[in-house]
Amino acid sequence: MSRLLLFNKPYGVLSQFTPEGRWRGLKDYIDLPGVYVAGRLDADSEGLLLLTDNGQLQARISAPRHKLEKIYWVQVEGEPDEAALETLRRGVHLNDGITRPARARRIAEPPHLWPRIPPIRQRAAIPTAWIELALCEGRNRQVRRMTAAVGFPTLRLVRAAIGPFSLSGLAPGEARLLQDTPEKLLPYNSRPGSSPRSAR
Repeated sequence: MSRLLLFNKPYGVLSQFTPEGRWRGLKDYIDLPGVYVAGRLDADSEGLLLLTDNGQLQARISAPRHKLEKIYWVQVEGEPDEAALETLRRGVHLNDGITRPARARRIAEPPHLWPRIPPIRQRAAIPTAWIELALCEGRNRQVRRMTAAVGFPTLRLVRAAIGPFSLSGLAPGEARLLQDTPEKLLPYNSRPGSSPRSAR
């Protein structure tokens, strides 16, 4: 039976069990042997992190070729206009190539969002705004590089969902264990007796 752990990673925690430098590790929060991170989240980002003991599921979640959508709430410096949002949607030219098409929209500050510790830097003369950004790829620090490229640096980054799984009901530092992982997250060829044709 597969296990999948949903964890709301606080700011300042690495996507690994051992601490490093000034950053804490997952061992301070998770005491479940045999699970491994599926898709990393930077130490200075917050939100949903998935861990599993199923290698096929780990690959399905983290490998870009599977195009599993990930949703981020992004607080940026400044107030993005429709032109900036459209650039995010169509693709942003980064130093490692143009990004895939994405979904991007302005949102209000997400309800029930916890205060970040430490708080973000704020400048009295410069407003901030929130964007919801949905991506199907996971380059290194991609969200931060995308918003900076369109002129709106990221101040706070929260991953709200990965595929069908979300942060709902999880406070920072809390985890929820799911048993018998849903098959729809596994590649077709990992399911006994299945094939792309039989899944139509």
